[in-house]
Amino acid sequence: MFRFLNLTLNGLTNGMIYAAVALALVMIWRATRIVNFAQGGMLMFTTFIAWDLAQVHHANYWVALVVAVVAGILIGGVAERVLVRPVENGPPLNAVIVTLGLLIFLQALAGMIWGNSQAHSYPPAFRFIGYKVGDRTLRFSPNDLFIVLSVLVVVIALYVLFQRTSLGLQMRATAFNPEVAGLLGVRVGRLLTLGWALAAGLGALVGVLVAGTSSGYVTPVGPFDALLIYGFTAAVIGGLDSPGGAVVGGVVLGLILSYADSYISNFIQTMYALVVLIAVLMIRPKGIFSRTSERRV
Repeated sequence: MFRFLNLTLNGLTNGMIYAAVALALVMIWRATRIVNFAQGGMLMFTTFIAWDLAQVHHANYWVALVVAVVAGILIGGVAERVLVRPVENGPPLNAVIVTLGLLIFLQALAGMIWGNSQAHSYPPAFRFIGYKVGDRTLRFSPNDLFIVLSVLVVVIALYVLFQRTSLGLQMRATAFNPEVAGLLGVRVGRLLTLGWALAAGLGALVGVLVAGTSSGYVTPVGPFDALLIYGFTAAVIGGLDSPGGAVVGGVVLGLILSYADSYISNFIQTMYALVVLIAVLMIRPKGIFSRTSERRV
């Protein structure tokens, strides 16, 4: 029973991380119908910025985190305006090539600045020692609790933004039908840029949270690529049109991977994600929580 509790808490922590990545992908997909394959590269690069501040220049953890999020917002906004917007109305393959190109560019640039050969450790926000329950210690630490609460706060903030503010209403209208929104006076271009910026800022937060875990480290290629795979799988599980589904999909995937790692094998985690992805695509291709229909122009 104690083992199952540990696995559940570990799955919840990882699931919230996957949910945040999935939410970033869903935000961009809803607005532009583009899967941002550069998301992993963007959060990797901003995490390196935070690492450089924290480890090289000895900045405070929270200062480095804020700078990383701001850098992510800027990178996301510039990427949409300069790279993505010229191909948004073209063939879908053009946007895929652009985001993949941006991913490769960011990985190469990070390697040139910080090096490819060494994996850099990142300081955690809080301690790794788990909470005590009687004479046993949970594999759930204050740092894990910080990760769960951080993502939860972001999810609530985004819900309030989209459901309770006029800006959020305009962003939802832009995502649903940009042509009609433009005719009604909504500045569609600016809102698309804002959507990319928010998604990249969320990704930057996730990158710092992941790097600060007991098994985390910062490198141009590696853990962040896998994180994108898990985030994309979570988004597909919930439905690429459903922000709430992205959160549920992330938690569900985190729990599945945690249980499978322990009860089956811990060497083929990506295969478990692939099996889940294939199963969802076969049973419900649009995702469990997707209710939207295809747009008509």
